[in-house]
Amino acid sequence: MTGVINVYKEKGYTSHDVVAIMRRLAGTKKVGHTGTLDPDATGVLPVCIGRATKLADYLASADKTYIAEVILGVETNTGDISGEVIAKKPVSFDENSIAEAVNSFSFEFRGEYLQIPPMYSAIKIGGRKLYEIARKGETIERPPRPVIIHFIQVLDFAPEKNAFTIKVTCSKGTYIRSLATDIGKILGCGATMGELERTHSGIFAKADAHKLDKIKETTETGQFEKLLMPVEKLLPYPKIYISGHDLILAKNGNPLPHSASKGKYWLCSNDGIIGLFASDSKKLRAEVML
Repeated sequence: MTGVINVYKEKGYTSHDVVAIMRRLAGTKKVGHTGTLDPDATGVLPVCIGRATKLADYLASADKTYIAEVILGVETNTGDISGEVIAKKPVSFDENSIAEAVNSFSFEFRGEYLQIPPMYSAIKIGGRKLYEIARKGETIERPPRPVIIHFIQVLDFAPEKNAFTIKVTCSKGTYIRSLATDIGKILGCGATMGELERTHSGIFAKADAHKLDKIKETTETGQFEKLLMPVEKLLPYPKIYISGHDLILAKNGNPLPHSASKGKYWLCSNDGIIGLFASDSKKLRAEVML
């Protein structure tokens, strides 16, 4: 059983909870997700099953799209509304100023955006996860990381709540909580993130995602595998079929002489996919063995 299921994570579940549930349903320990969502966040969480777990890094590196609520005048220790309030400031709600601040983060205006990750995150510094340090009441310096905001805009304003909603398409590693905090700094009143939903993760979309209850029901009727997307559809590279001595070499991860054009290829035998290989027009070299 190999493939990826597009899970719609609901509130209250951690990404690890989803993986644990999927392990039970799939009947295998080889399960992994492709990009953490906080417990209070919802949305698309692709989950790799079986040999597809070896492709998790490929899928996790895809751009992602979010719908996020930004609440002005409030700052928290986590960067979202679930955290402890550490500051409150008066707000002069100005829609034009808000839109200008939000738009200033797009790659068109800023290029790469140097973002400081939140203390409550799983990034490791000095071998320790930031959230473990934060839970002890400590704060340490975090080096900024370059990320890209491909698209960002205000979707609607809610002045009665001192809040607004944004849509963001961004590169891997972008923290929407930090983005909300930085928008608040530009506006001078501080901000924190409210609701957050991931609507896209690479080719995976909210419209095609399955909630856990639906996956459980499907599993009970013996149709779990129907929810799996094959790896060759997720990464639609051309296929090259091999046999004989070339097959033996490939299965051992050895490069193969081949004149295929530069690019990536699924290397296959009559029994199925061997792995993802890259060609330099002279040789095929293994990138991920399945």
